[in-house]
Formats: sequence, structure tokens, C-alpha cells
Amino acid sequence: MAQRETTIYIGLGSNIGDRVARLREAVVHLSKVIEVTRASRLYVHAPLGYVSKDAFINAVVEGRTTLKPFDLLVELQKIERAMGRRRGVQYGPRPIDLDILFYGTAQMESFELTIPHPRLAKRAFVLKPLAELAPNLMHPVLYYTVTQLLADVDDADQVKLYDPGV
Repeated sequence: MAQRETTIYIGLGSNIGDRVARLREAVVHLSKVIEVTRASRLYVHAPLGYVSKDAFINAVVEGRTTLKPFDLLVELQKIERAMGRRRGVQYGPRPIDLDILFYGTAQMESFELTIPHPRLAKRAFVLKPLAELAPNLMHPVLYYTVTQLLADVDDADQVKLYDPGV
């Protein structure tokens, strides 16, 4: 019996080195683990709770997978490590950050993994690119669409489309 595919949304971010190249590389790695169906445009914002000369560039990827949530998390962490990610300062500089935002309509909470991502409703840098791909996606815990959540965040105007010329 074939395993059922689940639609997932993964947040990507980078603020070290060639951030755009790192995001592209992450999508290449992701495509070996999941079926990447769509990707948002790139967005830029200042790092959360941390001062750094390089702002984060973020995107969201929509994909399909037969991996279970914990197996997907393990694969994302492997990609992060392969790309030079080292755990350390929360919200600090990182070459790549990969977060499971939604895994179908699944809801789970453990020490290692919470789905939907526990802070996505407050993060314009996640909601803006996510709204580009799935504006009517309903948060299975909060019962608001991504568009409604984005309308409620305070810093939506701080998140801009990435312009490589700036």
C-alpha cells in the first residue's frame, strides 16, 4: 500500500554570506527529500531580537512528502548541518534555517517539534511569503487564515520583497 502524501510548508531563512545562494542551495537539498511544488519570492527583514549587519532573507516552500513529521525534521536538520548551521544563539546569525510551518492539518507538540510552528502567527517574515503561496490556508489551531494572521501582525510593513539592487 502506497503511503499518502501530505502537503507541507517549510520556512527558509539565511543571514550569513551569500544569502540568496544559500536559499537556492537549500531548495536543491529539499528537492531531494520532498517534492517541492512551489516557492515564494524572497523577503528581507531585520533579525528578530538580535542586531546584525546582515538582514535575514526569507522564503517559504510548498511541498509534498510521505515522510512522517519527525523524519522530515531529521532530514531538515541534516540539510542545515550540511550547509554549516551550528546551534547556538537563539535568533542569531545562521547560514540557513529550515522550519516546518505546516504539515497538512496535523497538530502536534513535543520537546523536539511543534506543528504548526508555534510562533508563525506572530512572524510577518514567515506570513508574507506564506500568504503568497497559500493565502486561504487555515491555521488548524487558531482558526484564522494566513491572510488574517498577516493582517494582525505588527511588523508586516518591516518585511519587504528582496531587491538585490539595494
